[in-house]
Amino acid sequence: MKDLYSKLALAQSLVPAVQSATDTGSAIDLQGYKGALVCLATGAIVSAGDFSFKIQESDTTTSGDFADVAAADLQGTIPATLVASTTYKLGYTGTKRYIRHVLTKNGGTSIAAGVTVIKGHGTDNPQA
Repeated sequence: MKDLYSKLALAQSLVPAVQSATDTGSAIDLQGYKGALVCLATGAIVSAGDFSFKIQESDTTTSGDFADVAAADLQGTIPATLVASTTYKLGYTGTKRYIRHVLTKNGGTSIAAGVTVIKGHGTDNPQA
């Protein structure tokens, strides 16, 4: 078996919980890494909850500087409406220092969700 433990770092972007409003994550710093994988896990959806998900990028932590990541800088896709009890992954191959998620409530009541960013290809190994 190969050692992944020493080569990856994790950042919690959204602690798993029931979400009843749009959630914009805080900036995840990718400095020192050459790749990132965003993992979204959903649970129960209440009252026809209609939620969408996207990743944004920026060179600063200023909220207004973030813009949606271009499709060319993403690996994988996420449907326009999230499905209950599903795990999604998006690879980020862009060049910006920071990324964040945006979980948007389009209708309904709530969704259980959590987001973790896995940072890889670090310049220093092993990772802490």
